[in-house]
Amino acid sequence: MTSSPERRGWIGVLSVALGSFVLVLSEFLPIGLLPSIAANLDVPIGTAGLMVVATGLIGAVAAPVVTVVTSRIDRRVVLVSLSVLLIVADALAAIAPSFGVLLLARMLLGVGIGGFWAIGAGIAGRLVKPSSAIRATSFITAGVSVATVVSLPLGAFVSSFASWRLAFVIGGVLGTIALILQLVMLPSIPAIHTVRFATLGALLKIKRARVGLIATAFIFVAQFAAYTYIAPYLTQLVRVDADTVTLALLVFGVAGIVGNFVAGLTLSRSVIGTLGTAKFVLAGALVLLPFLATSVPGVFVLLVVWGLVWGALPLGTQTWMAASSPSGAESGLALFVTTIQLSIAAGSIAGAAVVSSAGIAADFWLSGAVAVIGAVVLITLGLRRSNALVPDPALAPVAAATLAAPGAVTAAPVAVPPAIALDEPCVAAPC
Repeated sequence: MTSSPERRGWIGVLSVALGSFVLVLSEFLPIGLLPSIAANLDVPIGTAGLMVVATGLIGAVAAPVVTVVTSRIDRRVVLVSLSVLLIVADALAAIAPSFGVLLLARMLLGVGIGGFWAIGAGIAGRLVKPSSAIRATSFITAGVSVATVVSLPLGAFVSSFASWRLAFVIGGVLGTIALILQLVMLPSIPAIHTVRFATLGALLKIKRARVGLIATAFIFVAQFAAYTYIAPYLTQLVRVDADTVTLALLVFGVAGIVGNFVAGLTLSRSVIGTLGTAKFVLAGALVLLPFLATSVPGVFVLLVVWGLVWGALPLGTQTWMAASSPSGAESGLALFVTTIQLSIAAGSIAGAAVVSSAGIAADFWLSGAVAVIGAVVLITLGLRRSNALVPDPALAPVAAATLAAPGAVTAAPVAVPPAIALDEPCVAAPC
């Protein structure tokens, strides 16, 4: 980064990375704030969890809609507009007088999240020189990763000494910083091609991509049915204080980072093996958590295990999808983001229903069952239809960087080799 234009390009990348960080931080902040929000706005915990549902559902719709509607608009204009929407959403959440107004704020945030994820990750290569495109994209996706680690402990920490509204003020301030950097540092980024709704389903025609999307759905449903209620689990079942909740959530996040590094090694040997094993381990940890609620050390051990496999699962899905996706990353990423957001919403809805009717322990058992079913489905479909993932070699490295899943802790760019053997060679091209 010796030349001024190149430095400017990297600062532009960092501004987009900060934007992605704040968006995901704002999406997941309520998970650590649920008890405080529920008490302050006088709603049940299960109802408060619908905040995550609202954001996920709107994000799922917004990803393809924003991609299509804005496909002819300068990408700088689109990203800046979505950052403004983020600030408005966080400001409205911070002053929300009722749960209904808070839900409206979360819906506005969902539009920003869906659009920003579908567009932001694909522009890094247009801000820096081609040889730095993968590294630049990894910075943007790292914003998503760090946010998932920071959001829960930050929310729990804020609620321990101040109003839950302060967390959204923090999100709004960080969003304003990102907006200023984008306005100053992002150059004009003209749209390259028009995206139509008819093109968004292209990934569904590829069997191995469908398997990846199915795997993604099960992973995020299982994760967020339980993850949404991890703070209530710690306060109501384990009966620990706010400081211990913050520590537990931090331990979970750090374990996720470690799990990402471990997955980087195991995925090079077997993608389907890594994903299948991680899902079974996830199920075991979720099922055991209610049984060990009387043992704080036991809970911490299981949270470490849960964090480790969660660090591996999104990265494993990312690797699978990167090796399955054809050209046209923006439209493919829109469908991928839609799958993720729908799954987050579905998991949160299922969690809310079970928590309201049967309690938090039953919610964790449900999540474990979904994880087991997902592992069986993945292994069955994966071995039958996607024994080898053979992407376009020219697109593989870029795809690996641009298709990072929300929640994946991408410590370094992931270069996908021309073929990732899962177990057996594929005998026909359209596996």
